[in-house]
Amino acid sequence: MKTKTLLTAITLTAFFTSCRNNDTPTKVPLSDDVKTTQRYDKIKEFAWLEGTWENLTKDGLYTEKWTKVNDSVFTAKSTVTKDKDTLFYETVVLDQKGDSLHYIVTTPKQNDAKPVSFTLKSFTANTYVFENKKHDFPQRITYTKITNDSLMAEISGTQNGKPAVEQFPMKRKK
Repeated sequence: MKTKTLLTAITLTAFFTSCRNNDTPTKVPLSDDVKTTQRYDKIKEFAWLEGTWENLTKDGLYTEKWTKVNDSVFTAKSTVTKDKDTLFYETVVLDQKGDSLHYIVTTPKQNDAKPVSFTLKSFTANTYVFENKKHDFPQRITYTKITNDSLMAEISGTQNGKPAVEQFPMKRKK
């Protein structure tokens, strides 16, 4: 009888020890038919921007260089140069936080060099409109993908009490 009780105690101890909750989660493989939500789905729409874009004008060479930092952030450096002189320089961060997408611009000689954020307000298949109605100018920044190798960037809003628009057509640098 003692042997049977001892064997039962060992079996129960082994059973309860194997059933206890341990800190390591069990990994369950997902099947191919399980749908998952993309965490940064909106910013993926901007993958086409990655690379260098240019436009040569009488004022100089306008360049935007876009780089993917991670799944939720792209950055850009925009310059206007003429005869090896940099006439204008700004940095841009395109950042998805939750469900909202932000176009954040920092220009050293504007707004006390503080970043200004514009929020994605509308988009269609190829046009993306960012707005900040509290900013002096521009209040809207629009990017339109014309083809895989050309785009139109536009700043617009009210300036000195009048409607104003500036367009920046660009081609992808090969």
